[in-house]
Amino acid sequence: AYHLDMEKEYSTPDKVKVITNLNNDAIYFSRSPIPYFTGTIPNNVPVYHHIGIYAFRRDFLLKYTTLPRTPLELAESLEQLRILEHGYRIRVCLTAERTLEINKPEELAAAQDFKYNADR
Repeated sequence: AYHLDMEKEYSTPDKVKVITNLNNDAIYFSRSPIPYFTGTIPNNVPVYHHIGIYAFRRDFLLKYTTLPRTPLELAESLEQLRILEHGYRIRVCLTAERTLEINKPEELAAAQDFKYNADR
């Protein structure tokens, strides 16, 4: 995850937000703006953009496939919420690097353009 651009990305559902505890364990993921700020947005509240790179142990992957889908997972359409709702922990690793995401067809075209230009 990386620090969210609060002006450009905070309100868009295309950018999955994650908030963490002080140990960098995920508290919640959402397509909605989280946390909700009652006034001006303070600089010291970290809100991250989830980039969706996972590292699982084999035994957990086998367990995950047996876990029933959960209400929050279905509501947000975010599979990682199934893990949290079943009481498991997700450690969030932070990076300063922004990456290209491919979640929609137009993002695929942008990634192909990026690769084409990088190969030149």
